Amino acid sequence: MRTWFLATRPQFLIISVLQIFLGTAVAWYYGYFSVLYCLLALVGLLLVHISVNTLNDYFDYKSGVDLEVKRTPFSGGSGVLSAGLLTPASVGRLGLVCFLLAIPIGIYFVIVRGWLLVPVLVAGALCVLLYTTHLTRWGLGEIACGLGLGTLPILGAYFVQSGTYTWEALIAAIPTGIFLYNGLLLNEFPDVEADQKAGKKTLPIVMGRKKASLLYSILIIAMYAWIAAWSIAGFMPIFALLALLTLPLGVKAIKGGRHYDEQSEWSAALGANLMAGVGTQALLAAGYIVAAIV
Repeated sequence: MRTWFLATRPQFLIISVLQIFLGTAVAWYYGYFSVLYCLLALVGLLLVHISVNTLNDYFDYKSGVDLEVKRTPFSGGSGVLSAGLLTPASVGRLGLVCFLLAIPIGIYFVIVRGWLLVPVLVAGALCVLLYTTHLTRWGLGEIACGLGLGTLPILGAYFVQSGTYTWEALIAAIPTGIFLYNGLLLNEFPDVEADQKAGKKTLPIVMGRKKASLLYSILIIAMYAWIAAWSIAGFMPIFALLALLTLPLGVKAIKGGRHYDEQSEWSAALGANLMAGVGTQALLAAGYIVAAIV
């Protein structure tokens, strides 16, 4: 059971929990809240997250990438296949089963909340099923991660509560999209050679490590600037500025990301990036809750 648990990459599943937390907190701030819908959305998103993680492991192992990457606690897959702890077929089946189990939840929400949810669900499904096999080879891996696995789940969590989309909900969801786009970008630096052999077109391959590192730094700054600007403009509650408390972690991630050729600095950047992104989501959600109470 421990091995199967490790195959899901549990250290990253907290991201899905916080996405539902944030989307629901935004909806609550605007007067919508259902415990049932919140829990169902959480189960559905966790299933989808496990699906994309395990399918990514399966396809990367089959292509040979999994055998050549420089694995860390934050990147390089779960490692269960390269270590021979599970068979590729069993991990692939786990991914498909989790995806199939999420479908009835999506159908239920379409029935009770409306057809406008369908585009979000379809886009998310395509990101899960095509991420490793196609999107990373078309140069769309980072966009798929930031949009399909970052921004859209928060919009979906908001929609199942409110039955609609708003500009305010989109504004609240963008920082998470930036975080996941950037997180994948940072994870790709040490695996350029392995990814090239597999035919992937990641940003460090297309742009080169130096330019990709600069883009990473710009996007970290953009994430915090986005929250600050929209909070001051009144499109996010002023308490959303609590999310800026993670700025020191963002600065640490930027500094480490510049030293992409040094293993210790890069590993520290990965940890700082994850904590900055997770902390920002949590504090942003807390800001909406505090604002609703106040």
